[in-house]
Amino acid sequence: MAFTGVAEKNIVFTDGDLIKYNLQPSQFLSGFLMELLEREDSARSVVYTFPHLTIQEFVAALAQFLTVDPGNIVKLLSEAHSTTDGRFEVFLRFVAGISSPRTAWILEEFLGKFPHQTICRVIDWVKEEVKRRAGNTESEADKRSLLNTLHYLFESQNPALAQQTLGSVETLSFCGLGLTPIDCAVLSHVIRPCDTIKHLDLGSCGIQCEGLQRLGPVLHKCQGLGLGFNKDLGDSGVKLVSDTLRNPHCKIQRLWLGSVGLTESGAEDLVSALSTNTSLTWLNLMGNSLTDRCVPALRRLILTLPSLEQIWLQENKFSADGQNQLKSLQGTRRGLSVVV
Repeated sequence: MAFTGVAEKNIVFTDGDLIKYNLQPSQFLSGFLMELLEREDSARSVVYTFPHLTIQEFVAALAQFLTVDPGNIVKLLSEAHSTTDGRFEVFLRFVAGISSPRTAWILEEFLGKFPHQTICRVIDWVKEEVKRRAGNTESEADKRSLLNTLHYLFESQNPALAQQTLGSVETLSFCGLGLTPIDCAVLSHVIRPCDTIKHLDLGSCGIQCEGLQRLGPVLHKCQGLGLGFNKDLGDSGVKLVSDTLRNPHCKIQRLWLGSVGLTESGAEDLVSALSTNTSLTWLNLMGNSLTDRCVPALRRLILTLPSLEQIWLQENKFSADGQNQLKSLQGTRRGLSVVV
């Protein structure tokens, strides 16, 4: 009944629904359903609803996990995942979570041993979905679908599975897709056991400091990091990036920080962090609020960071004199490009 409700976007059930699913009002049932008195004209009737949609989705996942034939579970999951209106997203996360031994042992005390074949089928399905979706992120729908599969991977709490599924992936791009702090925590969790991801593009994702903080433990692993057009990051967000650049294991070579709300305060911290960094070769600071007060620090950065090959500074708030001071550094070192 819970699953049918999720499938049909129904959260209110009648006595007819209880009869259809061989359910009798009882003390046990009242632990899952609330009774509501419904009036229609002069008549009164009792209807039932779960205390919260999330509980309904969990019961739906548990029921399908325990009752569906293992041979059909993959078909069920694939059909649910292909639904584009999001009604099955949380349901599928619960199914993936129930496949985790850490979760299952708590429930098995009350429900008995979970079917091993179903667990294996669910894990294999998650693995194949992540592999399939990771190679296709051209459209917003593709990116959303990949993000959903990474949520399943996160819920499975299986680092070895994350390594197997993302072990051959070099680029993760969610550019233009809004990411919540929870999404960022999921990304951090699934990237952590993987050493192959070289490029992480999170441009125009609406990331704020909280989201970037969740990503903090894995940012140093990437060679290319795109954070441009996340206007709410500001100096506080750039400070978090600066902390990453100070990491002795930092691999970041190309860094996009264009249009992130950076001012001279954040620029000073960024320059300070880069004074000990040996990996960065390309830096984009376009479209921020940098003024002439930043020029001495930026000149110091350009002159003393030997690995730097290109820095982009257009569309800031430099005066003509400030621009000239920065442009004068063009070519002071072989291969160095200063674009103002």
